[in-house]
Amino acid sequence: MAPRVVVLSLASDFGCQVQLSNMTDQILDVLGVIDLSYWQLASSGHMPSEYDVAIIEGAVTTDEHVELLRRVRDTAAVVMAIGACANTGGVPALANLVDSDARYATVYGSGDAATVARGRRSPAPIDSVIEVDYRVPGCPIDPPEFLRILSHVLQGMKDRVIDQTMCASCKINETVCFYESGVLCMGLVTKAGCGARCTSLGRPCTGCRGISPDANIDSAHTIVAGAGRAVSDFEDILCIYNTAKGVRA
Repeated sequence: MAPRVVVLSLASDFGCQVQLSNMTDQILDVLGVIDLSYWQLASSGHMPSEYDVAIIEGAVTTDEHVELLRRVRDTAAVVMAIGACANTGGVPALANLVDSDARYATVYGSGDAATVARGRRSPAPIDSVIEVDYRVPGCPIDPPEFLRILSHVLQGMKDRVIDQTMCASCKINETVCFYESGVLCMGLVTKAGCGARCTSLGRPCTGCRGISPDANIDSAHTIVAGAGRAVSDFEDILCIYNTAKGVRA
């Protein structure tokens, strides 16, 4: 019996699901070995009550999301988090840097703000609520990486967690370091695994894959300052995808 798979989204722009839909050559091969029971972006029906694998995009921002995730975890044998929003809180977590209650009061008035915001939670990654078995980082995800990790899911294999920072990939690719030109790049602390695609194309890393376990933030600050750039500017960029992970209080 083919594994029953559901694809769903929490708070996001559906960019990672769009990436899946763009896998025109590979998607037919994938559909040949799974039972795609529900795909939120492409399905018109309701999510089934039984399934084996849940692929989840997006950040947790409401009590409803929490309830959904707990039901998913109780049902699915495997939970895969795809994209920056699901894995680090991503862009939605930037809301944690402002006084959301004051913003609601400004828009809706102090009397109605509490009613409108009922059930709202500070944006957070999926693993703040449930255990995650497999992860595909990035904004958006990289299709080949997604297919590789999905194959591990379907074969019951553990995925290799990469601890290196992006700088290691740039060394292998012989990419000239952006800091030699005084350009801020999050490759100093960002988790490797994408082959340093952005930096290879002449664009500095923005940190969408999350902070590497091997990252040394203090040393990164030293390098940033040595390049004549403000550490606060470095943190501003790093916060784009990693606020929920405590980059800045």
